[in-house]
Amino acid sequence: MSRPRTTVVLVDDHELIRTGLAGIFDLEEDMSVVGQAATLAEGLRLYAELRPDVVVTDLQLQDGTGLDLVRQVRRESDTVGLVVLTMHAGDAQIFASMESGASGFVGKDAPARDVVEAARHAAISPRSFVSAGLVQAMVRRSSPESMRLSDREHEVLKLLADGLSAAAIGERLYLSESTAKSHIAKIYQRLGAQNRAQALVTAMRTGLLSAVGPATR
Repeated sequence: MSRPRTTVVLVDDHELIRTGLAGIFDLEEDMSVVGQAATLAEGLRLYAELRPDVVVTDLQLQDGTGLDLVRQVRRESDTVGLVVLTMHAGDAQIFASMESGASGFVGKDAPARDVVEAARHAAISPRSFVSAGLVQAMVRRSSPESMRLSDREHEVLKLLADGLSAAAIGERLYLSESTAKSHIAKIYQRLGAQNRAQALVTAMRTGLLSAVGPATR
């Protein structure tokens, strides 16, 4: 008697990518695409209706992100596999996917076989995270060189710790708001952070900051 196929739902706002992935999965004897969605809302609806073994989702969706989907589904189930697929395969995206509860992370520049294997792994071990770039990302995150800030970035980091907004930081340092935001984005990238809170925690842990002040503006 043949084993039941692993059921997969695909969530991506590009029809061409969904169709291509569906064709690849359907070539596998043990995999079957049972639904396709273009938005976060559609993906969540299909998950609730179909209860697939695996959901493969793009990171950027029109009405949210793949991480929103991962978090919501993971809150309901520890047994569904969740694979994040994205064109933006940087360290921050890898760690954010892992921390959100994803089972795997694959860049869209990877071979199609990698997506299938990630989905297969996710079906078997949904709570263990796999990504081809994870080891290198962890090395970079732990490297002091990767976290070294310029003098200006360190000034911005201190003002972030004081609770200032990008506009207020720009005023304080005589920079445009867009330049201040650019410095903030660079700090987040260097620290492997998605937001101010994560950046400040990492900065405290690594000694870049000695204290965090109360929010002022």
